[in-house]
Amino acid sequence: MKRYVMASLVGATVLTVGSIATAKDATCFTSDDGEYACSFKRLDDAGSFRISAPDKPTFELWIEGEGEGFASATFTPGGRSVALPGTYVRSKKDRACWVSDETDTEICAW
Repeated sequence: MKRYVMASLVGATVLTVGSIATAKDATCFTSDDGEYACSFKRLDDAGSFRISAPDKPTFELWIEGEGEGFASATFTPGGRSVALPGTYVRSKKDRACWVSDETDTEICAW
């Protein structure tokens, strides 16, 4: 009985993660790179996401609470992820954008 329940839970987890992990084509904007075509991947049910594009840093924004989160960037393929300063707050002007309360750096994805 225990084996059956565990197998069911593992299957459910895989289905949930599989539905979240699908990347979509998007348009992105960052303060340093301007606007560019990118790949957008949702990371969890809270709305955390990753944006990536050739020859651009890969950004991850992890939502920690209502309208706020923390960001990191990987600047070279296979490189180390670096935490970006400040808390990122959802923009009131454009809800697709997140702005650092410390540096005013902006990360957007449409």
